[in-house]
Amino acid sequence: MPCPESSSLHDALHALVARLEQDPTPLQPARLRERVGAMDRLEDLLDATAASPGLAPLRERASARLAALGEVQRRLGQAVRLAIMHGAGAHALRGWSPDDEGDPLAYDHLDALVADVLALRDPCAEGTAPDAEMVFYQPTPARHVLDLIARAAIGPGDVLVDLGSGLGHVPLLVSACTGARCLGIEREAAYVESAQRCAQALGLERVRFIAQDAREADLSTGTLFYLYTPFTGRLLRQVLDRLAREAAHRPIRLATLGPCSESVAAEPWLRPRGERRPDRVQVFEPPGVSFR
Repeated sequence: MPCPESSSLHDALHALVARLEQDPTPLQPARLRERVGAMDRLEDLLDATAASPGLAPLRERASARLAALGEVQRRLGQAVRLAIMHGAGAHALRGWSPDDEGDPLAYDHLDALVADVLALRDPCAEGTAPDAEMVFYQPTPARHVLDLIARAAIGPGDVLVDLGSGLGHVPLLVSACTGARCLGIEREAAYVESAQRCAQALGLERVRFIAQDAREADLSTGTLFYLYTPFTGRLLRQVLDRLAREAAHRPIRLATLGPCSESVAAEPWLRPRGERRPDRVQVFEPPGVSFR
């Protein structure tokens, strides 16, 4: 007699496969959200039924649906890559609707598309824990990068400096969408090499990455500095002090996401621009200075 859990998994997989075989909507390139959701659910159910030999015919149907959806996704990613290479990244990337529900820092269908487009390899996926006061690396969700572009009004004349850039998602996407010069500063040399290869492959000539400590790097060209809580404590204090010295000589602004936003908001030399929300990118500028 089959166990209730096995029967439930069979019913769920059967219902999903039957629906996808009848409904071509997720196969339409523009239906990114539906396609990524269907692919994620298929992968979960295929993993959960891997030890169920009696489901082999159903699993074959599920695998065929997953392959068909994956091919559409692959072609879409390739089309967006080509658009970026031809200078049309803004049109190709900024028209997708983000998810507005759930965990504000979770990843969604936009991140699935970006993963296909950038094709970044994480050389440190099995890496060791970060140093004290440094935070485990997580890329900024793609919808927040698009929000950053809008909230900070980034244009071709800007120089974005991403402090703790990881694999380079923010500089790569910002440059592709705006034409701004972008610099990623990251201590992990393997991340920097991977990000620079991606920039070269996409023809993003205004993006550069350097392997250096943010406390020592040259910050003199930046007009906008981005921090996705890359570090905490004294290290964050030292970086903010460096930025304050930069602001004493020229106008700059900061954009933040995550817990470090509270620390930046307490800086006396900065004020928030617009509404402050903990689940969104925050933009800060010196009092008496207005950028656009």
